[in-house]
Amino acid sequence: VQLQASGGGLVRSGDSLRLSCAVSGRAFSSYVMGWFRQSPEKEREFVAAIRWGTGSTYYADSVKGRFTISRDKSKNTVYLQMNSLKPEDTAVYYCAAGYRYDTIWNEYNYWGQGTQVTVSS
Repeated sequence: VQLQASGGGLVRSGDSLRLSCAVSGRAFSSYVMGWFRQSPEKEREFVAAIRWGTGSTYYADSVKGRFTISRDKSKNTVYLQMNSLKPEDTAVYYCAAGYRYDTIWNEYNYWGQGTQVTVSS
């Protein structure tokens, strides 16, 4: 499974941004796709996840109500729509694929490169 993340950038507090993760490879339809983020002073933390097959979604409390994870099967792409961004959302965002849902980053088996999101106050 190969993952390619994109869509990061510099935005202002309250703005929106959409991240994309293009997915390729074999049998990823049974995977759980996750978004994680990491800032220099913190460990990599769970943001959101979606089951590719059923579309069931999961969110960290810190982003619930502001972020939305989705997937487009026709484009083999997972999205993270981020609204009402805050300076504390600033981090490198990573997409990942795993065999089961978990909030622990090292339970995921495949990773894309990170994309930087910077939110200014």
